[in-house]
Amino acid sequence: MSSHVFHEIFLHINWHTKHDHPTLRESLEEFAHTFIRQKAARIKGVRLLQLGGTDTHVHLAIEIEPFVTISHLVQELKGASSFEVNKRVGHKAIEWQRGYGVVSFGHKHLPWIADYIQRQREHHASGRVFARLETCELDERAGSTPEKPG
Repeated sequence: MSSHVFHEIFLHINWHTKHDHPTLRESLEEFAHTFIRQKAARIKGVRLLQLGGTDTHVHLAIEIEPFVTISHLVQELKGASSFEVNKRVGHKAIEWQRGYGVVSFGHKHLPWIADYIQRQREHHASGRVFARLETCELDERAGSTPEKPG
């Protein structure tokens, strides 16, 4: 990347298991997260900042270089993690839904986003979720815009 370019591109990405099946439990979650971390580390221009989720979905905070294509990045992370987990356990244990959600955010919100991702199970258990970061597809029926983080 040219030294003549300033960039600060932070993304929150999430995706769900197929049909929201609660398959990301215990060792399967650990395996999936491990492979996502490993794959992200091997993709040029990508820095994984935080990873978390629940039994049904994954959340990531990522910093990317301007040349990284978001759709290709998500495809690589989803594909590699499901392939490797399923290979390791010897059967189709994890299958991802087709879509994903991506929201950009500024550097000043990184601590809040990282904490939100790290405490996913707690947020879902208490019902205190941030709708914009939980959305994986556009719901045209939704007429309101979610609140911004404080």
